[in-house]
Amino acid sequence: MTATGGAASGRLWDRIFEPASLSTVFQPILEIHGGERSVFAVEALTRGPRGTNIERSDVLFEYVRRKRGEARVDRLAIASALREARAFQDTADLPGLCLNVHAATLEQDRDLPCWLHGLAGESQIPGERLIVEIVEHAPPWSGRGFLDSLDRLRALGLRIALDDVGLGQSNFRMILDCRPDLLKIDRHFVAGAGRDDHRRAVLESIANLARRLGGRAVAEGIEEEEDLAAAAGIDLFQGFLLARPSSPPPSSPVSPLPHSPGERGSELRGTIPLE
Repeated sequence: MTATGGAASGRLWDRIFEPASLSTVFQPILEIHGGERSVFAVEALTRGPRGTNIERSDVLFEYVRRKRGEARVDRLAIASALREARAFQDTADLPGLCLNVHAATLEQDRDLPCWLHGLAGESQIPGERLIVEIVEHAPPWSGRGFLDSLDRLRALGLRIALDDVGLGQSNFRMILDCRPDLLKIDRHFVAGAGRDDHRRAVLESIANLARRLGGRAVAEGIEEEEDLAAAAGIDLFQGFLLARPSSPPPSSPVSPLPHSPGERGSELRGTIPLE
């Protein structure tokens, strides 16, 4: 890498930590029973510095992981989410709030559970409304610090969600170790379920497993009505068909959105900085 490239990369990294550089949008998780819809929770999605190529959440955090800066940036993202959730509405009306946290952060940052609970109190958001969603759980997620952090979060009244269930490290061992309240099924198994018996079987098996373990399953990446209808045994859903990320966070039932095929894919294209 050239000296010029290194300097540019350093400036981009520094931009993340400038005041108000990160922002938050919120995407609802809907609870659907028959024709009745309600907002079960909202997931806080962090946006990077405006106008940069790490503005999109997925690109931002892939860049952060390459820099091994998960713990530092997770704290910034959490603070942004709580601040914006508190500023936009009376927290008495706020449903559950999902906060994405890397497994590496829970392993390395032993003070995070108490810090998070205290920050939520300052924001007047009850701990029982917070859901820590574990993301990018590559080894060493099975470390003692990681498991201790989960125990402390639960002791403080927070719930645990496991992201990308069915892919990579979101396997049965991870489920047993985390004992999540929510199993968020990766969109790979949701997309096309309306036309694929095998995908429907996977969805049903994960939903049954969640119930047996005392939790609930969430079908992520809902983009087609037929996939929504195919998720037998699941009543929690998230996806562009139902609601796009927005700010402020919704607290009331959300109406279905107009949808055109491929619009989600157009938002996921981007370039991750090499350094």
